[in-house]
Amino acid sequence: MTQQNTGDIDEQTAALNERHRVRMERKKAIIDAKIAAADKQIGIIIVNTGNGKGKSSSGFGMVIRAMGHGMKVGVVQFIKGAMQTGEELFLRRFPEEVSFHSMGEGYTWETQNRERDIEKAQLAWEQAKRFLSDPDIGLVVFDELNIALKYRYLDVETVINDLLARPVMQHVVITGRGAPPELIAIADTVTEMEVVKHAFKAGIGAQLGTEW
Repeated sequence: MTQQNTGDIDEQTAALNERHRVRMERKKAIIDAKIAAADKQIGIIIVNTGNGKGKSSSGFGMVIRAMGHGMKVGVVQFIKGAMQTGEELFLRRFPEEVSFHSMGEGYTWETQNRERDIEKAQLAWEQAKRFLSDPDIGLVVFDELNIALKYRYLDVETVINDLLARPVMQHVVITGRGAPPELIAIADTVTEMEVVKHAFKAGIGAQLGTEW
């Protein structure tokens, strides 16, 4: 490569770097303005729904995040409970920081008992309401609550009223497929997980550490 060619490449690289710097400078100004405008501090409702993997995983990631900031956390698992998940086994090591209640008896196709499922969901919501009335708990996770709402095991309007009556700075994370539109309407942040690929469709079963 000639010296001239090397010089041309250096100039092109310098020009590319400068264009990048200018774009990022403009982007920073826009982002800084948005951050400055978002000056409210209030507890939010987060809903993770959709058919893709990661709804509960995201919720428990926020549990760890909250714990890192010294917040107390309450967890209620609806539907789940027939077997202990890895997150339950782990978080029960921190009883002073996390109050964990797994109150279901298994997936609906396993239990096959609507009346029993309703009874368990209602008992779980009683525990949920105890968390929602405690201002010392900074974050609550209602894992698979969307399923209980989807099957009408719980009254949607009652759940919404209880959520809206919680302490002003308390955050709520709700997971599960089929979030009802009424819940989505009052939520602050909603994420719908979509399936691109899933190992199960290739004949790979649920495994410890990835699904449980």
